[in-house]
Amino acid sequence: MSGPDVPALAVAERADLAGLLEDLTPDQWEAGSLCTGWRVRDVVAHLIGYEGMGARETLSCAVRGRFGLGRMNALVVADRAGWPTGELVADVRRHLRPRGVTALFGGRIGLTDALIHHQDIRRALGLPRVVPAERLAVVLPFTLFAPPLGARRRVRGLRLVATDLDFRSGDGPEVTGPAEALVMAAAGRADALGELTSPGADALARRLRSGSA
Repeated sequence: MSGPDVPALAVAERADLAGLLEDLTPDQWEAGSLCTGWRVRDVVAHLIGYEGMGARETLSCAVRGRFGLGRMNALVVADRAGWPTGELVADVRRHLRPRGVTALFGGRIGLTDALIHHQDIRRALGLPRVVPAERLAVVLPFTLFAPPLGARRRVRGLRLVATDLDFRSGDGPEVTGPAEALVMAAAGRADALGELTSPGADALARRLRSGSA
């Protein structure tokens, strides 16, 4: 049996995000997201910022950022700081299919980054949606694996159980909840904690709120 068409899922996720962005007001574009210090427009700039980079451009960004991911991300956001919002949306539309670094792991980087940042925007603006299960089925296990997200140290010694997907991972006290909330909490978003239950949820909440995760 063949696995999921991850690049196609990433295309669909980015297209859904573009559709949301087209309907945002100027105030919503300038509103804060779940990413500390980033407005909605900054999240969008980051999301697509690496798509046009080849190997040489990526290396140049890494050198300018002294090989620190946070500094590299800040450079990418700064490069698009003056872009009109319409051009940011057009850039998302131009780069629906992951390329370059976001196409690694079969496109899972592109899909996971898009889904989490899409939710960073929606949750902050109070615009919930139902995330398609086939996307979450790919993103949830990859979130726990991807080193830049830091999820491993947050969920160490806990067992994550999704209530809407056939997903269980880890050993220890259970953290139970919708797959989307598990993704967001594992990725460090305390906003999702209220949707999680079971004994392990308290431990995860303490890690996120103490800043130790």
